[in-house]
Amino acid sequence: MSSTPQDPTDTALADAPLEAGSGGRTPTPGKPRGSVWWRHALALLALAFALFPIVFIVSSAFNNAGTLSTSSLLPSNIGVENFNDLFSDSARPYWTWFRNSLIICGVATVATLFLGASAAYAFSRLRWTGRRGGLLFILLVQMFPALLAFVALFITFANVGNVLPAIGLNTLAGLLLVYLGGAMGSNIWLLKGYFDTVPRELDEAAKIDGSSHARIFFTITLRLVTPILATVAILAFVGLWGEFLLASIFLTSADNQTLAVGLYATRQADQNRYFGQFVAGALIASIPVVLVYLALQKQLVGGLTQGSVK
Repeated sequence: MSSTPQDPTDTALADAPLEAGSGGRTPTPGKPRGSVWWRHALALLALAFALFPIVFIVSSAFNNAGTLSTSSLLPSNIGVENFNDLFSDSARPYWTWFRNSLIICGVATVATLFLGASAAYAFSRLRWTGRRGGLLFILLVQMFPALLAFVALFITFANVGNVLPAIGLNTLAGLLLVYLGGAMGSNIWLLKGYFDTVPRELDEAAKIDGSSHARIFFTITLRLVTPILATVAILAFVGLWGEFLLASIFLTSADNQTLAVGLYATRQADQNRYFGQFVAGALIASIPVVLVYLALQKQLVGGLTQGSVK
């Protein structure tokens, strides 16, 4: 039986690879398959928009004119006179504000990690009456704006200060107590979601060896949840470093103010005259936040993603 000869043109068309998404048609020679220039332009525009405030602050900080009216994107008279004026101003103790902010943020961050991790471990690993209701109550409380509690907090700590002056108004300890109470809700949920990803078989094996809940928590669990601890530490430190509303209500004297409150008072004193000192102080104030991010950035993404999908 003889076979019909095959056309060479049909063989060539059959062997030619099909272009994905082209419906079987080969692309026209010389025609770009997809131009992405607008994506690069949009990215450059977003980058310029994000970097403009930073460049302006850095330029104003090193501009010896030191006023808002003479500030520009590129300084004409570069120097460090703004920093000298900031450090030598006895009416505005910048380094005292810096120390207060470091104390409050450092102590509050460590305490937030310990209290949040302890509560999250109890909600994740232990079984007790009211566990589910407690989690829902914490979530419900987070729905209300924090501004609703400011008046109640002010009256409460004003009365507490009459009995215990060390934790009343205009004290760093009183402000720390307020910060610790307000940071528990979201941190507990975030930490619990990550704690649930740790296998319970590790706890059961440790219990067989005679370990208590405290030993399991400190020697096993905390070592396995380092990414989420770093994430919570970043969020807590950055959030408290720039907090202004509560600090401005609780701290009234210049020696007890934080950086946010002190720099705001500097700008309000004379917006044009003290603008150079303001931007110089703001530039130095950004250094701790940048260092914290650089030190813990590897843990940030992993902690947020793994703790939110359980």
